[in-house]
Formats: sequence, C-alpha cells, structure tokens
Amino acid sequence: MMPTRVWQPGVDKLEDDEELQCDPSAYNTLHGFHVGWPCLSFDILGDKLGMNRTEFPHTVYMVAGTQAEKAAFNSIGLFKITNVSGKRRDVVPKTLANGGDGMEEDEDESSDSDEESEDGDSKTPSIQAIFLIPLNFYVRRVAHHGCVNRIRAMPQKPQVCVSWSDSGHVQVWDLTSHLNAIAESETEGKDGTAPVLTQAPAANFAGHKDEGYAIDWSPATAGRLLSGDCKGMIHLWEPASDKWAVDPVPFTGHAASVEDLQWSPAEENVFASASVDGNVAIWDIRRGKSPVLCFKAHNADVNVISWNRLASCMLASGSDDGTFSIRDLRLLKDGDAVVAHFEYHKHPITSIEWSAHEASTLAVSSGDNQLTIWDLSLEKDEEEEAEFRAQTKEEVNTPQDLPPQLLFVHQGQKDLKELHWHNQIPGMIISTAADGFNILMPYNIQNTLPSDLAA
Repeated sequence: MMPTRVWQPGVDKLEDDEELQCDPSAYNTLHGFHVGWPCLSFDILGDKLGMNRTEFPHTVYMVAGTQAEKAAFNSIGLFKITNVSGKRRDVVPKTLANGGDGMEEDEDESSDSDEESEDGDSKTPSIQAIFLIPLNFYVRRVAHHGCVNRIRAMPQKPQVCVSWSDSGHVQVWDLTSHLNAIAESETEGKDGTAPVLTQAPAANFAGHKDEGYAIDWSPATAGRLLSGDCKGMIHLWEPASDKWAVDPVPFTGHAASVEDLQWSPAEENVFASASVDGNVAIWDIRRGKSPVLCFKAHNADVNVISWNRLASCMLASGSDDGTFSIRDLRLLKDGDAVVAHFEYHKHPITSIEWSAHEASTLAVSSGDNQLTIWDLSLEKDEEEEAEFRAQTKEEVNTPQDLPPQLLFVHQGQKDLKELHWHNQIPGMIISTAADGFNILMPYNIQNTLPSDLAA
C-alpha cells in the first residue's frame, strides 16, 4: 500500500481517473451551502450572541451581494445560519502525548460517538456525522440594480451596509428591519425561500467616474467610509445625521485602478490603498488629497490588503502574480520593510485577512482554488517534527519545499473570491466562490489560539 502523500495544486498532476477526497478529520467543522446566484463579496455581521464563542452549534449572521446574469436579477441577501455543528479535538491525542498509543481509546470513542449516554443526552457526534448535519438557513433579500462588486457592513452598526455596484454607484443600505425579522423568527425566509423586496438605499453616490471594488468602513469613527474606483480615485464619506456627505474632490495619487482600501486600526485619520499600478499608498485625511507615503509593493497588480488590527505596524498585501507580502510599516523610512514574502500560490491572490484573535495568523485565497492559513511565528524544527511522527506513527510524506509557516490548506471550492474570519468565533472562516460558500474551522487552528480564547 502506497503511503499517504500531501497533494499540491500546481505541482502535482491529477490523472483523469483520479479524484481528491476531503479528509473530514482535518476539520472541527466544515459546511457548504449555496444562495442562488454566485456572490463575489460578503461580510460577516457582528451579533449579540457573545464574544469568543467556542461551544457548538454556532449561529452566524452575514450579508452578501449577488453576481447575476442580468442586472435586474441581483439582490443583497441578509442571512442567519444556525446549527453550525462541529467537534473540537486535540491536535495530538492526550494519550499519545502521555506516552500511550491511543488506539483503544479511539476505538471506544468511535463506537459510541453517536450513541446516547445513560442520562439520555446525546454524546458529541463523530466528525463524519457532522458533515451530514444540515444547516438551518434564513434569508431576507433586497433588490440591487447591477452586480455587487463588494459589500461591507459597518462594524459599529452591522445592520448598515455599503455596496459597490458594477453600474458605478456606491450605495448605503439600512437593513435593520430585515435583520430583526430573521433574528426574531424561526420561519422568516427559512431554507432561502424569500421574495426579493424593494427598498431605497439610505445613500447613493454616483460621483465616481467608473465602477470599483474598494470600500472600507472606519473602525474608529462610526459611519466614516472610503470608496475607490477603477480610475484611481478615492472619495471620503462623512456621516451627517443618518445621511452621508461625500467629498466631491477625490484623493489622487495612483496611476491605475484602486483595488482595495483599509483604514488604520490605530490612527483614525490614516488609511492605506492598493492599486493595479503595483503600489500601496498611505494617506492622512488631514494632509490634503495626496498620499503621505507610497511604495512599490509588488511587480504586478496589488489586488488586496489587510491591516493587522492586533499588531497595527503590520500590513499584508496580495498580488495578481500569486505572491503576498507582509511589511512592518515602522521600517518603511529605512527602505526595505518586507518581513515575509511568499510565492506559494501560482494564481492571483483574491483575498487576504489577518486573524481577529491571533496577531501572527492570516488567511489567503487564490485563483488556484486554495484557501491557505499561515502562522508567521512558526519556524521549521526538525527535532519536533521527528518526535511528532514517532508519537503519531505519521506516514505522510510532507513536501520539503512547503514553507513552515503554512498551517493549513483548504480546497474544494471553485474560483475563490473572498474570505473572512469570524470576529466572535475564534478559528472560524467563511469563504465564497463561484460554486457557493464554505464555513470551516480547521482542527489545528483552534489549538494555536491563546489559551484564554481556546479554552
């Protein structure tokens, strides 16, 4: 029997008669679902169910915008997803860590995992069983003219969202009544069966000269917003009595399309922009309409950026050439600020985001249909690897060229577009692709979180 081997997209060839199989034991939970038309962008909504939730089953709220074949078919969907079931396990079984072989305990656990205990309560289901447990799905839809290029929920008021349309309009939506409807009802929009409702946006800006993708709410000033377009222009929105005043004079400085925007998590007047011109620029809204700093970030388009909210000196950027980099902004004045650069992905980086719970961890999605998770604090330790193999009787032949910081590879989605960590559920990631959404919690991510979060 051939030993199990890690399969690498872009490196290993999959024969016509071969098929990759998902290993459910690699996840604490994994669910997939569809919402009709593909969604290029979505956001996870903050809720009142508690911070740092670890107990299954989970409930998740999110908003997404469609990419329909006709402009009139598009909508914004507000979703409540319940019964996100899962199972937490140790990376190394405790019996192995204590010197036992763990075989007998594993057999006992597997034999009674789906049985009932003496008091009648069901025991934790096996990982295989978790994959079969259906999600409960509730939705409200609001008509949106044109495809939704990107959508974001305000951190301070998650019922307020902003959408970038391929029609060239940026619109703010107050979805309070829809969020209340699905939050308070167990029948409203159940199983995704909901009519598309008509509602006027709370604000509409048609001042951009072209469509765009870049938008970001300020984490420090509620209602403050940035929008950037394919002509390289960036407009600042300021809240004004439940309305928005958009500065008609844009920030300018990029020679091509602005692809992404990120407010600084530490300075309320500072933001970063990423552009097709290969540059990342840093701006201060108090210091005119030009960037205070601009640097070459990649040799190709810079598609996405993410500003680390736990370590505000760190900025990650992902490029069209498949590379992504991490810079320490404190080192920019001395020249080379790159502290990590990875060339693992061979197709464009489509999304990048730092973990909300671990400062050294970030997730990346790419056009190669891989979602990867990285821990920058990891270094190769051959002695530790040998000890782990001996304890677990490991037979996996790990490719020697894999970066030691690569913590997890998730596959199975086609044309991955965007991912987000859940700020209130440590270790949970939601991703969207042409063939639908995935909710996943890799088994080795939960165990790398700080003890006060993973407990």
